[in-house]
Amino acid sequence: MLFYNGKIFTGYKNNEFFEAMLISGDKIEKLGTNEEIRALKQEHMKCIDLKGKVLIPGFNDSHMHLYGFGQTLQIVDLVNVQSVEEVISRGKKYISDNNIKSNVWIRGRGWNQDYFTDKKFPTREDLDKISINHPIIFTRACGHLAVANSKALENCKVENVAGGEFDLDKGIFKEHAISLITDNIPKPSVAEIKNTLTEAMKYANSKGITSVQTDDLSHGGDYKLMLKAYEELNHENKLTCRVYEQCLLDLKQLKAFYDLGYKTGVGDKYFKIGPLKILVDGSLGARTAALNKPYHDDNSTNGVMCYTNEELDHIISYADKIGMQIAIHCIGDRAMQIVLDSYKRVLKAYGNLKRHGIIHCQIMDADLLSQFKNLDIIAYIQPIFLHYDLHIVESRVGKKLAKTSYAFKSMIDEGIHTSLGTDCPVEDCDVMANIYCAVNRVDLKGEPAGGYNPKEKLSVYEALYHYTQGSAYASFEERIKGTITEGKLADFVVIDKDIMNMDPLDIKNITILATYVGGKLVYKKS
Repeated sequence: MLFYNGKIFTGYKNNEFFEAMLISGDKIEKLGTNEEIRALKQEHMKCIDLKGKVLIPGFNDSHMHLYGFGQTLQIVDLVNVQSVEEVISRGKKYISDNNIKSNVWIRGRGWNQDYFTDKKFPTREDLDKISINHPIIFTRACGHLAVANSKALENCKVENVAGGEFDLDKGIFKEHAISLITDNIPKPSVAEIKNTLTEAMKYANSKGITSVQTDDLSHGGDYKLMLKAYEELNHENKLTCRVYEQCLLDLKQLKAFYDLGYKTGVGDKYFKIGPLKILVDGSLGARTAALNKPYHDDNSTNGVMCYTNEELDHIISYADKIGMQIAIHCIGDRAMQIVLDSYKRVLKAYGNLKRHGIIHCQIMDADLLSQFKNLDIIAYIQPIFLHYDLHIVESRVGKKLAKTSYAFKSMIDEGIHTSLGTDCPVEDCDVMANIYCAVNRVDLKGEPAGGYNPKEKLSVYEALYHYTQGSAYASFEERIKGTITEGKLADFVVIDKDIMNMDPLDIKNITILATYVGGKLVYKKS
């Protein structure tokens, strides 16, 4: 396959472009001028005129929940609801429109109380107004807090759980306690999981995503069914994204997982086992991120730690010993310090050869940043979080700590290995919106003028680099993908505007025209 008459950005060097490209099999064979590449045309070779459009490396979302996102396409959509009343009306409409029988579980996700006038969480009584005949669970946008109705509580054995909190009167469950409800929801079949993944991949491709580092094993019931679904899709050549699985497993599950022959690196270029995912605290929006000091707007709490220090040390040590890379969810500064201390004990002998990392890395100070650098910990960041968080961070943690948080440019300037993602479905896996937030430090309405803490803005090149090569480094794949380079996998995207030479505030409006994985067209704008 031959592409010509384009502006092909290699991603390898800032402002390095070619006019044409030759694909052989699933790899890039040659880059050059139109004349050089068209001279290599063979009989029956397909030639595609880019008509001056821009071709860039495919995007690699370094942390998301592909299956979880696919589920959101099938359940009650609560994104951008403006009130508890709207939550109730959407729930009623979903049941009515789908003619759902009594006792069938109703799930929803996406509500955010900070968008409500009274800022209050929905409660059990609110969800009872939707139905008392259906068990209902509606999860907050962050995934770290959920509310259940009375019927759902009837079906569940509610008991104290380590690393979680709940309020039965209000029907509110936080962190690990959410499983007290979700463990009772009927589990999907392998066929259903495959259908959900397929729909999610189609959407991701439409946003220019060619690779995902995704946390799926805790969704859909038995992790073995999720693995079987992925392996079948791979065998059937139906994976349209390359998948690096972030494995959320407890210690007992991890030992069984390892005994089955799974560990980081097992797999092929389409599906591969990635790091052990560990969840140690919650989210800023739900006030469950673990902070050193009480929340600035609620001094009754400083968040939730899901593990004791001893438990965390034990699972990190075991995972490192058996050859697992580790990626740990940390949002609060207290959680981050505890995790860095654990990493320090594990890495003291050999350094970070397994490329362990921290996902989110949001609330931090200069000392934490320095520790990141010294330990060579990978940072998995989500600039799109600024769309919402820039409006609440100062109220949650105070101005002083907010000023040193979301320190994306500082991370890069310090030489910290940084990769970009969206945590979809916490936020949409919209690549261009994510880059827009990284470059402008504003919300999707363009506020505040000039950007929030503008010294932390990334250049367009930095955002592209860390969304492609930076993410490839996180999965040990920087030698085979992440740039438009001869010999690398032909994973790339065609866009309608020159992202390197345009008003940065217009980046969110860039259109994905086509997405290719291994030289195969997986998305084309109609």
